Amino acid sequence: MTPHQGLPVSGYKPQSDENVKIVNGFKQDEERILRKLDELAASAEPGAVDGRWFAIGRTQLEQAFMAINRSIFQPGRVKLPEDK
Repeated sequence: MTPHQGLPVSGYKPQSDENVKIVNGFKQDEERILRKLDELAASAEPGAVDGRWFAIGRTQLEQAFMAINRSIFQPGRVKLPEDK
């Protein structure tokens, strides 16, 4: 297992090959679903889809994938300059 360097963002740590593979798989799954939603939005007859609920559902799907990926990468809290 080669550890991948964490993002150059505070709180992210190095990740194993397996974790990167898992998260990349979820990112692909997310993209497939988002593309289906894009197709539905583009092809639906006016009024056939409730836009408000559609937007809520899309946002919650994005949040779900983000939460799952965070559960794997486990970013941590960061130290602030004022912390002693």
